[in-house]
Amino acid sequence: MRTLVLGGARSGKSAHAEGLVPEDAAVTYVATARRDPSDGEWNERIAKHVARRPEGWRTVEAPGPESLRRALADAADGDHVLVDDLATWLTGVLDDAGAWDRDPAALEVVAGHCDALIASVADAAGRVVLVSAEVGLGVVPGTRSGRLFRDELGSLNARLAAVCDEVLLLIAGCPLRIR
Repeated sequence: MRTLVLGGARSGKSAHAEGLVPEDAAVTYVATARRDPSDGEWNERIAKHVARRPEGWRTVEAPGPESLRRALADAADGDHVLVDDLATWLTGVLDDAGAWDRDPAALEVVAGHCDALIASVADAAGRVVLVSAEVGLGVVPGTRSGRLFRDELGSLNARLAAVCDEVLLLIAGCPLRIR
């Protein structure tokens, strides 16, 4: 079973996704955020996410494309994998590829990583819950990089939804079943 949980900022998507897996199950929480020792506010956000997780859950920090695919591939049948979240993962992929200026070669690298992620989700043996930001409901971003991010994440979300059994959208903490 594969579930995609979408939502805007502070919509409750992460907490809802965490509630989809049993607290007492073998859960691998795949954290995609990149830590920045100089950003205290970001580190506080990460700490709040960590504090909310049950103690028995195993956390894997997977900020890069290969580490996320490896975490999905390592899940055995019956395991639970929760990935939080794909927007921060994609930001790192765009950074690493140097794609913010829309260089065609860099965008091909990004596309390859997205293709591989989708295949990894489709092939995962365990129960997979993915968290991602829904960025297509607002205004068109005023910057080139903002539009690139919105377009790339929207495309990634749509392609992941196609391989997921269930798609939920969180609005103000309330889940709406899309599929």
